[in-house]
Amino acid sequence: MPTPNDIIWMQKALLLAKKAAELNEVPVGAIVVREGEVLGEGWNQPISSCDPTGHAEICALRNAAQHDKNYRLPGTVLYVTIEPCTMCLGALIHARVTRVVFGAAEPKAGVLASNNCILHAGFYNHSIKWEGGVCEDECSSLMTEFFARRREGRKSLKANTKKSD
Repeated sequence: MPTPNDIIWMQKALLLAKKAAELNEVPVGAIVVREGEVLGEGWNQPISSCDPTGHAEICALRNAAQHDKNYRLPGTVLYVTIEPCTMCLGALIHARVTRVVFGAAEPKAGVLASNNCILHAGFYNHSIKWEGGVCEDECSSLMTEFFARRREGRKSLKANTKKSD
C-alpha cells in the first residue's frame, strides 16, 4: 500500500519525466530518497547523451552514488514513473536499493510486475521490495500523450514530404 510520502515523491519524479519529454526523450523520471532526503535524480536521456544506459533510474542511481560517495545505496527508495527494465533492475540490485516504487506498468519491458521478475531467480544476494501503481494514471497519461505527439509529428512530416514531391 503506497504511503502519502510515496505520492509526494512520485509527483517529483513526474516533474523529471516532463523534463525528459521537453528534451524529446521518452518521459521517464526517477528520484532516489533516503529518510526524506533526495540523494539523486534523473530523467531519460539516452538519445541526448548518446548513451544506451541513460535511463532515468541509472541516472538517478549515478547521481545518488556520487552524493553518497558510495556505490551502495542501502536504506534508499527509488521512485520511477514507469516500471523498470532488466538493465535498471540489475543496477538497483547491485546498488542495494531497499525499495522501488513505480507509477505505470511497462508491458513490453517491465520486469517487476509485467514480465518474469528476475528478483525471484534465487541467485541474487539482495532482495528489493516494490510497489507499483503509484500515481499510475498520471504516469501512464504522460507516456500516452508523448507517443501520440510523436506519431502525429511523424504523420505531419510524411504528409509534408509527399506534398513537396
